[in-house]
Amino acid sequence: MTLEQRIPLARQVDVALEKLGNELKGMSAGTIVLQIRDDAVGRFGIRHLPVDCVGKEQGANGLSAEQVLELRRLAVQALRHKTSWTHGEISYDFVLKQGRVFVSVQFESNYNMANVLFRYSPKKRDHRRDVSNE
Repeated sequence: MTLEQRIPLARQVDVALEKLGNELKGMSAGTIVLQIRDDAVGRFGIRHLPVDCVGKEQGANGLSAEQVLELRRLAVQALRHKTSWTHGEISYDFVLKQGRVFVSVQFESNYNMANVLFRYSPKKRDHRRDVSNE
């Protein structure tokens, strides 16, 4: 796939959350994790406790289909805050409270030191060291 044919990250995030839709329905809280490499979604999934032990609202059944769509919309909107990095992780913490979906987003950028060092030329030998060996 050439660069011109690459699918925008926002569309990839939307597709990933669409794939997670059935798993999200009925959940009242969790964390959606997307691993990004070269501005493309690689692995993605959900971290959550299967049972809410404390603080569960009476009658709360978790996210509805409409609330899952709202979560997807909020996740895509949050990408506006992603800056120039291309490798890392995006975490969407979500909770359902009083019938409303709340989302907190965390962006983590990753860099590879080998790629950074490759761009620099090696240091020249220390001249003082050469003189002291004579």
